[in-house]
Amino acid sequence: MTNTKRERVVVICPGRGTYTKETLGYLKKYRPQQNQQYNQFFDLLDQKRQALGVPTLSDLDNEPVFKPGLHTKGEHASALIYACSFADFMSLDREKFDVVAVTGNSMGWYIALAVAGALDANSAFEVINTMGSMMKEQIIGGQLIYPIVDLNWQKSLHQEKDLQQALSEVQAMDGCEAYISIHLGGYAVIGGNQKALDFLLKRLPKIENYPFQLINHAAFHTPLLNEISNRAFETLPPPLFQKPQIPLIDGRGHIWMDYATDLEALYDYTLGHQVVAPYDFTQAVTVALKEFCPDRLILLGPGNTLGGSIGQILIENKWKNVSSKADFTNLQKADPFLISMGRSAN
Repeated sequence: MTNTKRERVVVICPGRGTYTKETLGYLKKYRPQQNQQYNQFFDLLDQKRQALGVPTLSDLDNEPVFKPGLHTKGEHASALIYACSFADFMSLDREKFDVVAVTGNSMGWYIALAVAGALDANSAFEVINTMGSMMKEQIIGGQLIYPIVDLNWQKSLHQEKDLQQALSEVQAMDGCEAYISIHLGGYAVIGGNQKALDFLLKRLPKIENYPFQLINHAAFHTPLLNEISNRAFETLPPPLFQKPQIPLIDGRGHIWMDYATDLEALYDYTLGHQVVAPYDFTQAVTVALKEFCPDRLILLGPGNTLGGSIGQILIENKWKNVSSKADFTNLQKADPFLISMGRSAN
């Protein structure tokens, strides 16, 4: 008799910075062509972008070379990543996988809302396009990334102390603003104005290629985006949101259940707290592990930039007896707990 038991999986949606020169052409190569529902969704996105007078996703994805000045802009990158992630989600074999929860990192929260059904196709486009285009004329601040783990992916108290000391110094300087923006497994993402980031780029001890500033990233998840949050509330109406069909885990680790979601609270969190306060991806994945005990995690594409961070979160929790980078690597080789669709696609 065939074993028809489905594996319980938590789906993780990626954020900005995942559509790169390595993933250029992702939609053309891996779009589920036989899926009529996805084709309708993809055509809808292209039609809406065409009506706005901006490049369609097909045009962007079909560019012969990756152009950072084009592909990394918020108004283009957000929609591209959304389409790629949704393509991967639609291609999941639902007879094999039982999706028990959805989460995401940073902009991936908006994608998670769409994947879980809290935003339909039209609403998801409105939210993702609006939030991705808010700083079309001028980006507010920026983000840099810095490791707080050693080469074995274990917490480094020394590196954490260096980071906290540097943040204390810059926050005391006139004209400087810098905050923890995202808790990203073994990395801290810092959001701030450029004067503060310039100081931190020089002040923080060099560790391999870190610290480095992320291209075309604003000071997401910090008070510097209060104005963006206010504009979002003015632009996006509450009726865009509906109750999710799959439990959602947000950037605080809070679970929005499919049967008990307060839509006003979900709207307020998405356009308020989520925009101006730290996004704790580490906590979101930790809650996914401990509350849903999945058989596997599935990271949607494009790319696999969150793979290391997720591995570091497993180590922090000693999940499946993983306590080092080597343990995680061996687990992935023997029987992958983390399925990275962007990696398998490439």
